[in-house]
Amino acid sequence: MESNNLILVGGGGHCKSVIEVAESVGYNIKGILDTPENVGKEILNHTVIGTDEQINRFVDDHWFIVTVGQIKDVSLRIRLHKKIKDAGGKLLTLTASTAYVSKYAILGEGTVIMHKAMVNADAKIGVGCIINTFANIEHDAVIGNYCHISTGAMVNGNCKVGDKTFLGSQSVMVNGTKITSGCIIAAGSMVRKNLTEKGIYSGNPALLKIKG
Repeated sequence: MESNNLILVGGGGHCKSVIEVAESVGYNIKGILDTPENVGKEILNHTVIGTDEQINRFVDDHWFIVTVGQIKDVSLRIRLHKKIKDAGGKLLTLTASTAYVSKYAILGEGTVIMHKAMVNADAKIGVGCIINTFANIEHDAVIGNYCHISTGAMVNGNCKVGDKTFLGSQSVMVNGTKITSGCIIAAGSMVRKNLTEKGIYSGNPALLKIKG
C-alpha cells in the first residue's frame, strides 16, 4: 500500500502516545475510531470520526493501528485486530523516529515501537505488540504476540516472553529466562528464573502472587 493515511482505533491515553509516534515519521492521521459517545471529540487535534463499525469505509486506502492500551486484559486489542483483518484492512507496523530497531530484527504486523525504545539484532517481536518508551529488547530475544513491554523494561539476550504477557515498567528479565503466556509482571520486578505458570508476579526475584 502506497498511502501514508492512517486510522487509529481506540481513543484513550495510549492513543495520544501513538499519535506522537505516527507524526514523528510522517504518517497522515485521518481520524480516530472510538466508542459512540466520543464521536466528534478531539484528541491532540485529531477528531474521533466514527466507531469501529465504520472500519470497512477506510480499508482501501488507509493503514490501521489499534491504539487501545493493554495491562490486565488484551482481549479488546485482539478483537479489534481481527475486525480490521476480517474487513480487509492492513495493520501498520510503526517505529518512532527516536527508536532504534536493528535491521536484523523482525517485527510483527500491528506492533508499535515507541520513542527511545531499542530492539537489537535477531530479536523477534510478534503481532500487535506495544514496545513502550525506553524499553530495551536485546539480541535474540523473542516476544510473543500481543505483548506489552512497558516503559523502561529490559528484556535481556535470549529471553522469551509468551503471548499476551504484560511486562511492567522498569522490570528486568535476566539473560536466557522465559515467561509463559498470559502473565502480568509487576513494575520493578526482576525475573531471575523461568516463570512457567500463568499468573501475576512481583518482587525481586519475581514470585507468583496470584495464579492465572
